[in-house]
Amino acid sequence: MSLYHEAAEILASSPTEGGSLKSRVFRKKNIKSSPNQLYALVLETSKWSPVLKEVVESSELLRHERKLTPTLSILLVHDLLLAKGGIALPQTHGLRASIERHKGRLTSEMTRARLRRKAPTLDVLREQIDKASAPEEANYPRWVRINALKSSIEEQLETTFSKYDRAGSVHELMSKPGKHLYIDPHVPNLVAVTSGTDLTKTEAYLAGKVILQDKASCFPAYLLDPRSEDGDVIDACAAPGNKTTHLAAIIHDHRPEFESPPQTIYAFEKDPRRAQTLEKMVSIAGSKKMTRIAFGQDFLQVDPDSERFQGVGALLLDPSCSGSGIVGRDFMPELHLPDPPAAQGKGSASTHTTKRKRKHDQIDEQSRNIIRDDDGNEVVLKSEKDLEARLQSLSSFQLTLLLHAFRFPGAKRVTYSTCSVHSQENEHVVMEALKSDIAQERGWHILTRESQVTGMREWPVRGLPEACEGNEVVANGCIRSYKDDGRGVMGFFVAAFVRDGTDTLDGTSGAEEDGPYLRDEDGRIVRDVLGMPVLKATGEPISLSERDEAGRVADKSDGASDEVAESVSGDSSDVQEEASDDGAEEWEGLGD
Repeated sequence: MSLYHEAAEILASSPTEGGSLKSRVFRKKNIKSSPNQLYALVLETSKWSPVLKEVVESSELLRHERKLTPTLSILLVHDLLLAKGGIALPQTHGLRASIERHKGRLTSEMTRARLRRKAPTLDVLREQIDKASAPEEANYPRWVRINALKSSIEEQLETTFSKYDRAGSVHELMSKPGKHLYIDPHVPNLVAVTSGTDLTKTEAYLAGKVILQDKASCFPAYLLDPRSEDGDVIDACAAPGNKTTHLAAIIHDHRPEFESPPQTIYAFEKDPRRAQTLEKMVSIAGSKKMTRIAFGQDFLQVDPDSERFQGVGALLLDPSCSGSGIVGRDFMPELHLPDPPAAQGKGSASTHTTKRKRKHDQIDEQSRNIIRDDDGNEVVLKSEKDLEARLQSLSSFQLTLLLHAFRFPGAKRVTYSTCSVHSQENEHVVMEALKSDIAQERGWHILTRESQVTGMREWPVRGLPEACEGNEVVANGCIRSYKDDGRGVMGFFVAAFVRDGTDTLDGTSGAEEDGPYLRDEDGRIVRDVLGMPVLKATGEPISLSERDEAGRVADKSDGASDEVAESVSGDSSDVQEEASDDGAEEWEGLGD
């Protein structure tokens, strides 16, 4: 089967079956064509299909070539007129011959179609097509997190973004021509750049100095804000690794001036394939030495009372959800097919065209009932009843995960987040968790807005009071974001839970006042006979060993902390070194 027959088969299949376009192409079995070439052909032909439909109909190609189908005709004409290499078939192939013998007429009709659109050149027409078929994310900025493990915002402004003009707001960033940059006022080390900016070939991206991560996706780790006194941290649903590496960067930023016990991030991912993606991300970001990846291990199967996790004080939960807040994942333009010869010139749409249009109308009506899994595969639910059932199933799982996190004996704070806009997965889960026996027994409650870190406290969009049973305090403690509200972020939800006596997380509200050191009844730091502060986490005085400029501990008597210090040093050589010891830093199974 040729490339064009395989592409026609994909375009002829229902977009509601088999997941997204990308998954339908790359997971299709027994294809002979290159998946990348096949995907590009299907996507580009769909984008150009309004023009190609006119060209095929005006040239009467289907009347002259009866063996061609409407779908095959636009695929072949696309490559004849628009692809650099032309039709990807041998010169003697029948399909190629059936198109190329009409090349003159097809080229003339393409010129007429271009002039009807007032495009003086093909390049101008291409810009029009790209703009008209732009995916949803084209209306959003590109968010970039500066990885504090390897760089700083000052360094990146002087290097990667040195030629970008500064914008004063997201609106200004999106409305001005040229390359612009906006420094986010809520999340530290986060910037937005002009939509469509490709940073994947820059030195900073390849070295892990910058990470492409939506602003809302940065909320959970920033709201959790783990510090040295919190001990170890768990990321319960870690892949692909953006939040895991963000946790590592925050821990790095909060490290005390003097030596302190090392902190470990336990990253769980039950899907082995996604765990490999997580491992790669952690390595590139330079955080592997402080991260222990549980390959193929389900967080729900972990014993909270295990000795391994006695030092865990903070947990981040970002479980599978409906994905209803995701912006433009795997875009597919509407397909316009030429009418068959019998219908052309009759003044009304053919039965074939009407059916096709009806199918797309149905898809538009159902677009709000799309469920996306962690890989971006889409499933269109047939009814509101099916959607409700799916949301109920998801929220039940999400609540189970959250209650499991509450059971860790040393846990003092937990963040729960979804990329969903549905209250069933958000405020409803929060309310059920707060009413649970484990929350009542162990003193878990919502982290109030007043006690949140500065950027999250100042974020204006909060939870829905009606979904919180009228509880304004809980609703105000919840954080939301919405697509298309002008703030340039995806739809998202996050809430934090703390145990009694631990709800002063922000530096201005108490965390920095108390710090990592023990204090007496009068609030004075407890010191040993040499005057050294005593750490809360260990009950031991801090060491005299200072850190160098790179963050390494100097003059160590043993090598135990060197590993931890190097993990936050940001040295680019770590990636190559870590690649050679796969599995050495990880654990397997459910035991200690």
